[in-house]
Amino acid sequence: MKTSWYKEPWAWLIFTLPAIAIVAGVATYIIANHEPDALVIGDYYKKGKAINLELGKIKQAQKLGIRFNLTLTDDSLVLSPTGIEKEFPLLNVNFHHATLAEKDFSLVLTADGNGDFRQALEQRVSGKWKITITPFENHWKIQDTLHLPRVETIEIVPDVTEAN
Repeated sequence: MKTSWYKEPWAWLIFTLPAIAIVAGVATYIIANHEPDALVIGDYYKKGKAINLELGKIKQAQKLGIRFNLTLTDDSLVLSPTGIEKEFPLLNVNFHHATLAEKDFSLVLTADGNGDFRQALEQRVSGKWKITITPFENHWKIQDTLHLPRVETIEIVPDVTEAN
């Protein structure tokens, strides 16, 4: 007695395995292309050359003896210069979140009468952040990775191991 092919269990097993592979492949493709990773850099060679320039700026900050104390409360940021060179007309401070690019923000700070740089914050800063401090002339740079919030004052010093 001969049965129809669709009544045979082996036929369904043979058809089901490739069908599952096709569905899994399509699902993987959709997931991979739904939100591309924003952290990937397109031109690695140019980025590598730029890192060498950034190392020179960090070494310049070391040579000048530039240091800062950072105090961060829920609603304000205070940067106090503590190194050899303590007077800056303007500082650019960039906060880059470790994983969420939409949380990144930049501040342009001017010194108050005590020589400290103060800024009221519009958002609560918590999590892992990379902070970059540069002067207006952009001839030196300091970077540090911070886990925020912290209640104690954070000392930020130039360190070439913190470069991009």
